[in-house]
Amino acid sequence: MTAVEILDVFNEQMQKTGTATREEVHAQGLWHQTFHCWIVSGSAETGWKLLFQLRHPDKETFPDKLDTSSAGHLMTGESPEDGVRELEEELGLAVTFSELTYCGTHRDEYRISDHYMDREFTHVYLYVCDHPLEDYQVQHSEVTGLFWIAAESFRDLIHGKCEAVTAEGVIYPGVEQSPVNQQRSVGLDDFTANTEAYYNLLFHALGYK
Repeated sequence: MTAVEILDVFNEQMQKTGTATREEVHAQGLWHQTFHCWIVSGSAETGWKLLFQLRHPDKETFPDKLDTSSAGHLMTGESPEDGVRELEEELGLAVTFSELTYCGTHRDEYRISDHYMDREFTHVYLYVCDHPLEDYQVQHSEVTGLFWIAAESFRDLIHGKCEAVTAEGVIYPGVEQSPVNQQRSVGLDDFTANTEAYYNLLFHALGYK
């Protein structure tokens, strides 16, 4: 039996007002907290690369879309520090909270369907990691691929300066199968729904003006 996930809920000023199940939170459009961490590789001198995960085709929201490196909901009583568990669960990375760089908290709301409204306070972090993709141990029920995209190119895509960028990485055909190298040309429609303001938190943390 799947455990019922209980989340803290908030008003628009991010003041806690109670708790609700994850299903209630999305059905009623209640404000809640999420944790996002971007894996980045490189440096300001050589250029940054951003790691995107490819969401599983069976995901309820944004199936088969490229998404933040690692992300998840914060349960009742949890703080962003507890969110580091997502890095180990989804990517197999044992990381301490002190190793992360805080980018900011983004407030966003968007309707996915008539029965699914998302209102999130998203705590955004980044983690510098140069491990080869072969070293990642992904959660196959959540992640079907990992792709690097040059941060400068992705920034141009977000700001409407180009229509497509190159993503290079691996896909995972199955739990017992080896990852397969793949290169893709991707546009905005290939990514989950995030605002320009959300991405600007990340770009600012990486030193982009």
